[in-house]
Amino acid sequence: MKRIGVLFGMENSFPGALVERINAKNVDGIEAEFVRTGAVALSSEPCYSVIVDRISHDIPFYRAFLKHAALNGTIIINNPFWWSADDKFFNYTLAQKLGVAVPPTVILPHKKHPEGTTDRSMRNLEFPLDWDAVFSAVGEHGFMKPVNGGGWRDVHHIRSREEFFRAYDQSRDLCMMYQKAVNFDEYFRCYVVNQDKVHIMPYDPRRPHAERYVQNPPAYDKKLLQRVEKDALTLCRALGYDLNTVEFAVENGVPYAIDFMNPAPDADLHSVGAANFEWIVEQVAQMAIAQAQQAPHLPELRCSAFLGGAPAKTAKKRAPSARKKTATARRLKSPAP
Repeated sequence: MKRIGVLFGMENSFPGALVERINAKNVDGIEAEFVRTGAVALSSEPCYSVIVDRISHDIPFYRAFLKHAALNGTIIINNPFWWSADDKFFNYTLAQKLGVAVPPTVILPHKKHPEGTTDRSMRNLEFPLDWDAVFSAVGEHGFMKPVNGGGWRDVHHIRSREEFFRAYDQSRDLCMMYQKAVNFDEYFRCYVVNQDKVHIMPYDPRRPHAERYVQNPPAYDKKLLQRVEKDALTLCRALGYDLNTVEFAVENGVPYAIDFMNPAPDADLHSVGAANFEWIVEQVAQMAIAQAQQAPHLPELRCSAFLGGAPAKTAKKRAPSARKKTATARRLKSPAP
């Protein structure tokens, strides 16, 4: 029997619905349940063929447990090794390389030194910082947010230099980014599952959290939706995420990728709405079953494997010169000392 486990925290509706949906399909040799684990020994064999991870970003013990399970053949949704390495500034850099539109963005040094460091730890840091260059790149209307943040925690809407420095002073030892605000006409949040299915949801981040998924949206330009779908797939395939949400703010017809590091995206029935909830439960159930049928699977633990959609360009090797060829041949013919 192959077991699919769901690892979760405070959320209620999605984990239970996912387990019920998988089991209701009555696929021979596959069953789903909530993950149960205690202390984990190096010699522990994995109990699950697949684990859907909804909480390890907040619990270091769970992240270590999942890496151990992955090394022993469990398929983890999403890959815990890459998730540990990823950050939002890298996301924007990659998007720009892939030709996906992103707003001008600057990463900022910590306002307060990280714990255990001093001024001497920062001797490579330019001082004073060139703040005029920051504002020249981004402007005075933007958003300041953590490079590893989520759930809109520690996000500040900036409308002037005074607001920028006030927010920066409140950032503690977090590493922050400053990003140009997009004066959007439309905004979309997209579920992306298995790197091949996209569900586009009209969304309004200006509303209260429980009201952000727009009900009865207007008709949208088909070419715009096609580009949103294409860019969402491009990003998730490059990042290697099997479950993610990608957010786009559309200004003058251009969809700017705003946020696409959400490997445990909001899937609560009461916030996303019944139709979106039904879609995500069904698609993740299908994906988990398909991956369980392929398990066990040992991951390829290299950066190129994680970034499957963005292979590094390899420089062409020069042909060796005649002098080098002769020297090499001479060494090969010489007897060993």
